[in-house]
Amino acid sequence: MTRPETSPGPDMPPVPGKYQLYERLIADLEAAGASYRLLEHPAEGRTELVSGMRGHPVAHAAKCLIVMVKIGKKQTRYVLAVVPGDARLDLSAVKTLLGGTYVSFASTDKAEELAGSVSGTVLPVSYDQRLQLVADPTLLQAPELFFNAARLDRSVAVRTADWIALARPQLADIISR
Repeated sequence: MTRPETSPGPDMPPVPGKYQLYERLIADLEAAGASYRLLEHPAEGRTELVSGMRGHPVAHAAKCLIVMVKIGKKQTRYVLAVVPGDARLDLSAVKTLLGGTYVSFASTDKAEELAGSVSGTVLPVSYDQRLQLVADPTLLQAPELFFNAARLDRSVAVRTADWIALARPQLADIISR
């Protein structure tokens, strides 16, 4: 794979650190020998819309959601839940999986802090030790997964087996059926 362009383009000056997480992802994919492609598209973070731009079934998108789980009164854990783009996350399944007493989506600020990127660009890879990665096994049905690459204007298509090897998610049934 050739090294991708890292600047925002000739019409926009580079922003220091703006693409740091993107760079880390690409470096990790390269280091792992992953089979992947980069896809440029208009800036979009909504799974159903960007899937159409990228030209793949919505089910092949890795939709990433950050969930807060309370365990008792004093412990809070965060989960990066990855589900197919056409599926709904079952919050109660995540709560049960972690033995929680309460579950909700994390606030936007907390989610972006933990993910290291803005909503709509959350990677299906956890780069924060406070963020437990859990993926629904139905993702394994797609030969290739698509997701925004910590940027609204660039996506990655990666062979599913290579994503599993890189991200090492815990697999659990976490979608509504």
